[in-house]
Amino acid sequence: MGKTAFIFPGQGAQSVGMGKDFYEAHAASREIIDSADRALGFPLSKLMFEGPDGELKKTFNTQPALLTASIAALTALREKGIEPDYVAGHSLGEYSALVAAGVLVFQDAVKIVRARGEFMEAAVPGGQGAMAAVLGADRSALEQLCRSVTEEGHLVEMANINCPGQIVVSGTKEGVAAVGERVKEAGGKRAIPLEVSGPFHSSLMKEAAQKLAAKLEEAAFSEPAVPVVANVTARPAENADRIRELLVEQVYSPVLWEDTVAYLIAEGVDTFVEIGPGNVLTGLVKKMDKTVKLININTLESLSASF
Repeated sequence: MGKTAFIFPGQGAQSVGMGKDFYEAHAASREIIDSADRALGFPLSKLMFEGPDGELKKTFNTQPALLTASIAALTALREKGIEPDYVAGHSLGEYSALVAAGVLVFQDAVKIVRARGEFMEAAVPGGQGAMAAVLGADRSALEQLCRSVTEEGHLVEMANINCPGQIVVSGTKEGVAAVGERVKEAGGKRAIPLEVSGPFHSSLMKEAAQKLAAKLEEAAFSEPAVPVVANVTARPAENADRIRELLVEQVYSPVLWEDTVAYLIAEGVDTFVEIGPGNVLTGLVKKMDKTVKLININTLESLSASF
C-alpha cells in the first residue's frame, strides 16, 4: 500500500479570489478564514477574495493569506476523511504543514507568518536584495559559482533547490546579477529575475530570523501527529523544540525541496496532494518522478473531482 504526502505551497502561488469558493461552501473552512480575520485584527479575507493584487503581493499579506487559503482547503478535504502519512511545505508552506500535523494551532500560525513577512520585508532595504531562478545549472557547480561571486564581495547563495535544473539564488542585487551573467559557468541556460521584495533564504535574512525566534517562543508547539519533513534538513523534525529551531534556520537557509521529494519517494510515498492555491509543487514533483500520483486541491471543483 503506497503512502500519501500532503504538500503546501509557498509565496508566489497566491491569486486574488483564493479560498472564496471554500468559504462559501464549507462552514468549517469559513470558520478558518473568519478566525484569521479575528486573529490579525483586519479583514484578510477581503484582501484574499477581492485584492488588489498589489496589496496581496506584499510579503506580510501574502504569507498569512496563503496559509489561510491552504488551511481552508485542507479543512474541506479532511471532512472527507482523507489523512496523510507525511506533510511538507515549501518555505512559508512549512507553516501550513505544521498546522496540518497539529504542531501549531492555526490562529497562532497566522499571527506568526504575518510577523515573519514583516521581519523579512524589513531585513534588507528595498532594492538592495534580489532573487533569480537559474535554469539548467548543475547544483554543485552553481554552489561553487555562488561561492566565488560572494568571495569577490557580492553575497549570493542558493535559496530554493526546487528540482533538477531549477534552483533559485538569492543575495545582493549585484551578486544575483553576477550569477545571471556567468550562469553558463555552472552549465546553466539562463537566470530569470524574480519579483520579490527581498533576498529570502539567504544569510542577509539573519536579522529577520532572530526576530522570528522571539516570536516563535511565544507560541505553543505540540509534538507532530504525522512526520513533518523540514525544508532545512529534508528529513522529519523529531520534536517540537527541534521544529522551532529549524523554522528560525529556514529563514536564511536553502529550501531543500528536491531533497524533500526524493526522501518522501524513498519512504514509499506514491501520492502527493498539493493543498492550497496554484499547482507549482506538483509540477516540481512531476519533473522528478512521472510515476507518482499527483492531486491538486486548489478549488472546490478540484476537491469534488479528486475525492
